[in-house]
Amino acid sequence: MHENVEIIEVSPRDGLQNEPEIISTANKIALINSALDLGIKRIEVASFVNPKRVPQMANAEDVISGLDFARAATYIGLVLNGRGAERALQTKVHELGAVACASDGFAMRNQGQTSIESAHIAANIVKMAQSAGRTGQVTISTAFGCPFDGPTDPAHVVEIVKILAAAKPREIALADTIGVAVPAQVSALIEMVKPHLGDIPLRAHFHNTRNTGIANAWAAYSSGVRILDSSLGGLGGCPFAPKATGNIPTEDLAYMLFKSGVDIGLDMEKLVETGLWLEGIMGKKLPAMLPHAGMY
Repeated sequence: MHENVEIIEVSPRDGLQNEPEIISTANKIALINSALDLGIKRIEVASFVNPKRVPQMANAEDVISGLDFARAATYIGLVLNGRGAERALQTKVHELGAVACASDGFAMRNQGQTSIESAHIAANIVKMAQSAGRTGQVTISTAFGCPFDGPTDPAHVVEIVKILAAAKPREIALADTIGVAVPAQVSALIEMVKPHLGDIPLRAHFHNTRNTGIANAWAAYSSGVRILDSSLGGLGGCPFAPKATGNIPTEDLAYMLFKSGVDIGLDMEKLVETGLWLEGIMGKKLPAMLPHAGMY
């Protein structure tokens, strides 16, 4: 225990994608820079998806062109298919984040393909990134449950992991897209996939739909995961997953880890200030609790 944890900030992409009011390019860049000022080293900055389906991400290229590439940071762009990967690779984004769906229902509604097909496409996106001198990683969505198919079979997740591991991505993430998992499930699934990862690190991505996200993050940490996704303010949701709410808040995750003696490399006092600043940008109170409770 007490090993370092890398927090990947996802608010500029996963956090904002479900927001109905379009956030300006300038404010997205300000959010990214604010996260970097906290000590974040890797951050999802945009997604290269159909702007008709996700209007919030229509300015992906403009956001990336406005970023400071002299900073010691890795900028990640989400892509769902080859066309998205080609768009991303025309920018200076450092890393492509692909998605494989662990359920057929979600894969068909999101990407018009089966779960296994989505895994092969994700593996190919990783190879495209590598061929272009970039890095590629993959998130397995609906790894614990699907809004259309119900609970996900852990054995099927293992099969997806095997396909992805063959492409040697930077890492593979297990995502609780609709926030149905509990800690016991998290620990069990991690133990099932570990033997099939080789030397590929495992990452975890949790949503807090049923208020289990932070507990699931600790279960993942206790099971050996050292890379966790979170979103400032607890922003988030999925346009294609009914009732899916926000990601676990970066502020609250950081407090739990910091107070547990885990080195996360973030400025905790500035984190509180940034959470309150973000509420001003969004014009509403956000789910994160630390900015209002304060440090202790």
